[in-house]
Amino acid sequence: MSDPERYRQAARRESTTRRYAQVIEQFEGEWGGLLPASQVSVARYLAEHAERFSPGTLRTHLAALAQWHLQHGFVDPTKAPAVREVLRGIQALHTRPPQQAEPLQLQELEVCIQTLRREEQGDQPAVRLHACRDRLLLLLGFWRALRIELIRLEPAKGLTLFLPSSKTDRANLGRQLSVPALTHLCPVQAYEDWLGCSGLFEGPLLRNVNRWGRLGEGLHSYSIPRILRRILQRSGLEEGGYSGHSLRRGFATWASANQWSAKALMDYVGWRDVQSAMRYVDADAPFGTWRR
Repeated sequence: MSDPERYRQAARRESTTRRYAQVIEQFEGEWGGLLPASQVSVARYLAEHAERFSPGTLRTHLAALAQWHLQHGFVDPTKAPAVREVLRGIQALHTRPPQQAEPLQLQELEVCIQTLRREEQGDQPAVRLHACRDRLLLLLGFWRALRIELIRLEPAKGLTLFLPSSKTDRANLGRQLSVPALTHLCPVQAYEDWLGCSGLFEGPLLRNVNRWGRLGEGLHSYSIPRILRRILQRSGLEEGGYSGHSLRRGFATWASANQWSAKALMDYVGWRDVQSAMRYVDADAPFGTWRR
């Protein structure tokens, strides 16, 4: 007999499920809230966290609380007019500029790849394996996307990848993507090198590697910022302000500087609207002779 809960869980993104669980834990444990909650306690929760969290983060917290109540058969207190009024007031009084990850520029990417290639020539198998994996991670993350499952490789032509789901793919249809073979900083070559180094032929492409050089489970998205910061440190670069989004922002900035249109960038990356795309691009309006 099929299990409905299995499919309900599959309908939720893993990262969203994990984030919502953290919110509920914080609401009950750190703040001392009781579940099921009343609209009065939810409104008070928002007010007491107005200066700690951004309005966007508070909306995520409301979504987590709403899901908990609906899943457990209780009335959703987050939809109450009093709660929504408090949130609108917080948005009016505590508006903050959006926090953006630093884009990893092409020159910084090159420095990191040079460092990783040197490490791949070392005499420690675990270090070589880490470096080979990290080179693939950086190049795929910069030129395409991170959370991917490989379908097939066409040597010297490009990779064909399948992205099972994403934030913009609410129907979970998946997308088939291509990654070009490049003459420099090539993700296809990095993929071939990784297969040769790791001996992988099935399962997750990007894996954890322990200190003895043994492969583990597939990497989680929350591991990417830590790996990126360590690569930057070993490359002698400042690691502050970088996250997993830095790779995508770096590519978007590079594409914009190379005259990609907004539509071409949106189609390539998979953004549904111009606002999403522009959040990843640093504007540099030309002022010509007026600029000092």
